[in-house]
Amino acid sequence: MACILCVASLFLSLTKFSIGQREVKIQEGPLYRAEGYPISISCNVTGHRGPSTQDFQWSIYLPSAPTKEVQIISTKDDAGFSYAVYAQRVKNKEIYIERLQGDSVLLHISKLQMKDAGEYECHTPNTDGKYFGSYSAKTNLTATEIVSLSKDFVLTPGSSYADRFVARDIRLDKLGATSFRLSIGKLQPSDQGQVFCEATEWIQDPDETWTLITRKQTDQTVLRIQPAARDFEVSITADSSPDEGKPLELVCLVVGRDGDPQLQGTWFLNGKEIAQTDAGGVLGLKREYRDRASQGQLQVSKLSAQTFSLKLFSVGPEDVGTYSCEVAEVARTQTGSWQVLQRKQSPGYQVQLREPAARSVTVSAKQQAAWEGETLTLLCKAAGDASALSVSWWLTPQDQTTPVFVAGMGQDGTVQLGDFSPGPAHHGNRRLEKVDWATFRLEIASAMVTDSGTYECRVSERPQNQAKGLQSTQKISVTVKSLKSSLRVNLMSRQPQVMLAHTFDLSCIVRADYSDLKLPISVTWQFQPAGSGAFQRLIQISHNGTVEWGDVLSQIHRKTKVSQSFFRSQLQIHDAAMEETGVYRCKVEVYDRGSVCTSGPARVSATSNLLMITVTFPESKLSVNSSSQVQELSISSSTQIECAILSRSAGNLPLSIIWYFSPVSANASYLKILETDQTHVVKYGDEFQTPRSKQKFYSEKVSQDLFLLNILSVEDSDQGHYHCAVEEWLLSTNGTWQKLGRKTSGLTELKLKPTGSQVHVSKVSWTGNATENGEAGFLCSLDGSGSTASLYSVTWYWGRGTATAAAAANATATTTAAAGSQMLVHLQYDGLLQYGREGSRRLQHCYRSSPTDFVLKLHQVEMEDAGMYWCRVTEWQQHGHPGKWINQASGESQRMALRVLRSEPMFFSRICSSGPLLYFLIVCPFIMLLLLSTSFLCLYRKARKLSQLSLSAKKEKALWVGMRKTSLQKEAGEEGGGY
Repeated sequence: MACILCVASLFLSLTKFSIGQREVKIQEGPLYRAEGYPISISCNVTGHRGPSTQDFQWSIYLPSAPTKEVQIISTKDDAGFSYAVYAQRVKNKEIYIERLQGDSVLLHISKLQMKDAGEYECHTPNTDGKYFGSYSAKTNLTATEIVSLSKDFVLTPGSSYADRFVARDIRLDKLGATSFRLSIGKLQPSDQGQVFCEATEWIQDPDETWTLITRKQTDQTVLRIQPAARDFEVSITADSSPDEGKPLELVCLVVGRDGDPQLQGTWFLNGKEIAQTDAGGVLGLKREYRDRASQGQLQVSKLSAQTFSLKLFSVGPEDVGTYSCEVAEVARTQTGSWQVLQRKQSPGYQVQLREPAARSVTVSAKQQAAWEGETLTLLCKAAGDASALSVSWWLTPQDQTTPVFVAGMGQDGTVQLGDFSPGPAHHGNRRLEKVDWATFRLEIASAMVTDSGTYECRVSERPQNQAKGLQSTQKISVTVKSLKSSLRVNLMSRQPQVMLAHTFDLSCIVRADYSDLKLPISVTWQFQPAGSGAFQRLIQISHNGTVEWGDVLSQIHRKTKVSQSFFRSQLQIHDAAMEETGVYRCKVEVYDRGSVCTSGPARVSATSNLLMITVTFPESKLSVNSSSQVQELSISSSTQIECAILSRSAGNLPLSIIWYFSPVSANASYLKILETDQTHVVKYGDEFQTPRSKQKFYSEKVSQDLFLLNILSVEDSDQGHYHCAVEEWLLSTNGTWQKLGRKTSGLTELKLKPTGSQVHVSKVSWTGNATENGEAGFLCSLDGSGSTASLYSVTWYWGRGTATAAAAANATATTTAAAGSQMLVHLQYDGLLQYGREGSRRLQHCYRSSPTDFVLKLHQVEMEDAGMYWCRVTEWQQHGHPGKWINQASGESQRMALRVLRSEPMFFSRICSSGPLLYFLIVCPFIMLLLLSTSFLCLYRKARKLSQLSLSAKKEKALWVGMRKTSLQKEAGEEGGGY
């Protein structure tokens, strides 16, 4: 709250102090002008600093783009300022600026065009060093029509004058053949401008069409609206003898002037002007008073339309004298300047200073015993005549004897803070203010326990002509108590066990001895899901109002309401879900009152007790009619089975309706026909998925409490017991469905009246074998030749079992397919085939081999095809005209057991199926090849070695023979020489 008050005070002071505030004023609109004629728009700036000659920039905002600025012309020598659409007209001097003074100009447009209509802005660049005030102003320019008279003598007012035309304030009278008179009653400021008349001459051609011949305009008549002035009087009220240094406010009041006049006021002291406030509230101060205003010692303002104020915050000898106030009533001229209508001056008002008196000092505290976090407020008040005082505050902490300096203020208002407490945060919590000339207030925001002790106020003054000042003191004791000692948090709930989808409340209550302080608190709600070991944040409501959600229960923020006040927080959860079962607790943190504007830490915190909340299912009130009944019908007729609900749970919960059928046979289980679930989706059972079954059975909702199962064209196979099951469902907030209850109706037995016709199917039992991947065939025969007027259909079934089971099944043969059976194929009486499974068309073939024989062939038999097979033959006869085929009777064959034998393996398959043989056939040739290769290599090496030996022997022999020949020749030569 203290932060808000300080911001509000600052805003108020900025609003009142308009000293030196720049303000731009443009000629007030809307301005109404005609196309083709000139216009001048004035603009001036006041309260500026810097050079006396100010620059002006003109722009326009067109109606087609009201947020886009289009620059027109500037007093700066900036050739690139004008946009292209205006650049040529500026260059040709069709658009130019005339400077009246350094801070006042006129924008001239010599010849208006229709595209010149829009909102004009006058902007002055900043020359003040800092931004303070307004730097632009806007006005609207429009080309408007007052009233027109068409060639058909129809009067039509312009859009801006329609209401005044209806009120007969706007009139157009015809005075003669070529003279017209415009009358405007109850003139308004917007009527000021240039008025002219435009005449158009028309001629009617022989074909009765009108053609415009010529158009002429009269000269413009300038219409100026002069405000009416009434007499008034001016007076001043104030305190004539203020104390020196005290504030003085002079009020200048205008009386005897009714309505809302435009007034400007001027203040004088001893005949010399002090300040002036014009009709727009713009302030002008003389040089010697500007410094005092900037220092906050002087304020001039306009309190109301007829009241002006001059306030001096510290009156001195220089402010003594005769004050007077002059008020002038003014009106805006066409150029935008102020025109004075009349002036009045108040009588003089004499102001004198009061003499000082003796004084005493008293010290008081708003509370001498405060809680930690509260604001300590201490007042030190001096009595006697007003004088310039200085003050200092001292604290002697508990269990200490030496005082320490807290804060002080000099005679000039300078504040000094002590540093006896560690930390800058606490230093900023102290504030010393001067309430009036004799009262000084010390505030310690967010006090701590260490702020306890004895406070002393010392007031000093120095009278004139005295070298030594006088000092007076006073003491007071203050105690700051700790918050933590008395904080307790309790978590309570009125219903710890709550029904699913109901609402439960949790209340976190803070109890403390200081609850009347209403300190800000932060509450964190924590949740521990059932079976989890850790608490998680559910939601946190901080002390400054911020709300943060956790992610433990993602959907909870959509159905949760949180309310919080001082020392109490309430959590309300709607549509309770099962996942919200668990342990809850809350954690509370207490903050200082001033922490709403700051981010300071919590003073103290505490956690509540644990509270277990259990969400349970509500008790179901569902009840269904359980009485049994029997229906005996003719074959091929249609019927309805009822499912009546006697009572339901509160809330009209969604229901699912499931229909069941059980054949009239021993040990037959119930088969699901169809189900309409709680979302109205219809699902058929596995045995009723064929198009014929979906066409034959369908469910119907007659009312909220009555459902019907429709059975069309009842057949012999439809005989049996029917009943419904009803389930109540509840949709939880996380999108999951919860089943609350289930009730089953009584049985409805469906019988067929005997028709006198029977179908006899051969009961010969059969057990056969088939080889895997081979074929198998089954025969179903009628006993006798059958009726020539009848057609027959056959349905083949398959079920799991063995030959022994087949014999047992044949012993208790039923009139319908046994439970768990599967329809393979259906051959209709008209020869159309229907298959029970997709993809079985190529593996199964059903046909009628003779009038009494039906055959089922299986191709590519698999091991899974083993089991029991049987057929059901139905007789159809034609009744009525035109003929309709009716189901007369049906009969079943015996169970035929099929055993599937594995096929004999081929040679290669035997090889592949035997691991050792396959290993032998692959490895053995490799080893033999390796041995042969080794043998060939050895033989090759031996042969090569033998060849080398043989060649060597031949060489030796040849060498020996050569040597021998040489020797013999040598011997022969020797012998011849001897002869």
